[in-house]
Amino acid sequence: MSQKQILLNAFNMNCVGHIHHGMWTHPDDRSVDFNSLTYWLDLARLLERGLFDGLFIADILGVYDVYQQGIGLTASESIQLPVNDPLMLISGMASVTQHLGFGVTANLSYEAPYPFARRFSTLDHLTQGRIGWNIVTGYLDSAARAMGQRQLQDHDRRYDQADEFLDVAYQLWEGSWQDDALQADKAKRLYADASRIHAINHQGEFYQVQGYHLSSPSPQRTPLLFQAGSSTRGVQFAARHAECSFVNAASPAVMREQSTRLRQAAVAAGRQADDLRIFMGVSVIVASTEREAQEKHRSYLEYASPEAGIAHFSSSIGLDLAAFGLDEPIQSGDTRAIESVSKAFSGWTRRRLLEQHAMGSRYPLIVGNPSQVADALIEWIDEGGIDGFNLTRILNPQSYRDFIDLVVPELQQRGRYKTAYQPGSLRQKLFQQQDRLPDRHPAARWRPAKNIR
Repeated sequence: MSQKQILLNAFNMNCVGHIHHGMWTHPDDRSVDFNSLTYWLDLARLLERGLFDGLFIADILGVYDVYQQGIGLTASESIQLPVNDPLMLISGMASVTQHLGFGVTANLSYEAPYPFARRFSTLDHLTQGRIGWNIVTGYLDSAARAMGQRQLQDHDRRYDQADEFLDVAYQLWEGSWQDDALQADKAKRLYADASRIHAINHQGEFYQVQGYHLSSPSPQRTPLLFQAGSSTRGVQFAARHAECSFVNAASPAVMREQSTRLRQAAVAAGRQADDLRIFMGVSVIVASTEREAQEKHRSYLEYASPEAGIAHFSSSIGLDLAAFGLDEPIQSGDTRAIESVSKAFSGWTRRRLLEQHAMGSRYPLIVGNPSQVADALIEWIDEGGIDGFNLTRILNPQSYRDFIDLVVPELQQRGRYKTAYQPGSLRQKLFQQQDRLPDRHPAARWRPAKNIR
């Protein structure tokens, strides 16, 4: 029986401070150059050299203003502020790569599905089928207020809206244009056959959309669908829609429970267990020897900001952690923010959170030589029942360069990482199937019959 090969995304954001807060102050970190296109082109070339499956770009709307009830620390430590639009980066990076995929976060709560569908179809065309959408509904009250709302919509209600948004988008991506609508026949002066282009007419609770999709069918039609959410409602949503799910856990055993739950939910929704590719976030500090890696780790701790880490965390759970004593148990209660995170850390103390955020992040950290790192990654894959990782940047781009130069060859030697890209779209690369969604996905119900005239 062949061993599962590891899938790998670089986890990044169009900002200075993403996950490992405070590391922007390190002399070898380039993240302050994020406003430069060259910065992103260099990163894309580096990741393709390392045969990364994709660059997964996080995003938020709103600011982290819960901790200390303001943005003082958020601004001084650049805790995802300023943050630029991630979609603007994709065409440039696609132009200097041939295979690297792009998973882009976009918050549907403040989007209109009609123009949104066109933006992603455009990117799918320009990348030749290498675009994915990380579906989020938002978790910041500050974003809701900025968009003219009194407060963030209830957690489960946001998912109700997301279900309907996806149904509208599927109608546009999958149902509006037949495959043979585009003719581009100069002799007949027939670019597109109107009889094969169909208007959608959606009248729902959240959206009313009547019209034709503005883009012709792109290589994937529907972009590859990412989603992160471990709450009961989030799992239900993932089971119906997601192709790639982003989850985290404290141990491989707990991760196994989560991955099993997700796959069982997908089967219950009429799909197959292997219709999901499950990724976890991980951080790696690697050097040629274990001693060098541990020394590197100790030196990094001097630059990291644990307080900035829990300021970020405060907004994740919608609770001002600065209001608690160091050893006072934290009780979050009901929240409109990230429900699964809030429940997982209820009862912790601020001191314990600061210790956990020593590197400015709560993500699992692997420190060691290439063999030790490979061992740890393989354990997460085999024991946790997952498919790959979203690899965070501690130093950008040094963290990725170290991983590519030291860990990738070790994994390749063990037969656990590809030695070359396969052809095809992002969906085809990850699933070894077709460019487009399989017929068992709910989007397929909107496809027109092939004999429609």
